[in-house]
Amino acid sequence: MWQRTKVPHGSVHHPVFARFYASCCGPAADARAGVAALRRELLSGAAGRVIEVGAGSGLNFAHYPGTVSEVVAIEPEATLREVARSAAARAEVPVDLVPGVAEALPVKSEAFDTAVASLVLCSVQEVRRALMELHRVLRPGGELRFFEHGRAAGRGLRAVQWSLDRTLWPLLMGGCHTGRDPLGEIRTAGFEVLRVRRLKVPERGPTLPTSPAVLGVARRPAG
Repeated sequence: MWQRTKVPHGSVHHPVFARFYASCCGPAADARAGVAALRRELLSGAAGRVIEVGAGSGLNFAHYPGTVSEVVAIEPEATLREVARSAAARAEVPVDLVPGVAEALPVKSEAFDTAVASLVLCSVQEVRRALMELHRVLRPGGELRFFEHGRAAGRGLRAVQWSLDRTLWPLLMGGCHTGRDPLGEIRTAGFEVLRVRRLKVPERGPTLPTSPAVLGVARRPAG
């Protein structure tokens, strides 16, 4: 079971962004952008006890399969957490919403079969520490399901990302950074990447600073 403990970094407060995100990025917008289908792909085959970090407004909750026995959803932003409660109530699997930050998860070690990081590593304060926490709470052999936007392959878009991340983008977008390297950080944290797909989100239309993304499965080594 999860344990409520004091979180060193405290809560995250982005109330203006949280209200904007909750009103403009709901299930309908998710479906139009093709993100809902990617969430289903991300969670297909997930099983057992699941921890999801940065659950946001709960857009993943509707896509968890019946093979999941419980979801412990960590969300540090109070406004988003309240919105997520409605999504949790509608989910077909039990969802327990818990305040906390990814860098100091208020749960026991090796307590989960699956971890989910979905469009969250862009905004955590310390990516490596957050991933080490996920490594800690997964049982040996447990899976990390990840769907994250990040660093572009082309130098032109990468330069745009670099500029945005050092100016207004994080301030306007709830701490989001466009040019991080989630796949590299996952490997550095000790995970074995089993499969990964690189994609553009949305698939059609103009390429945005947040369009380059990766979706895949990694594993905490059993040994």
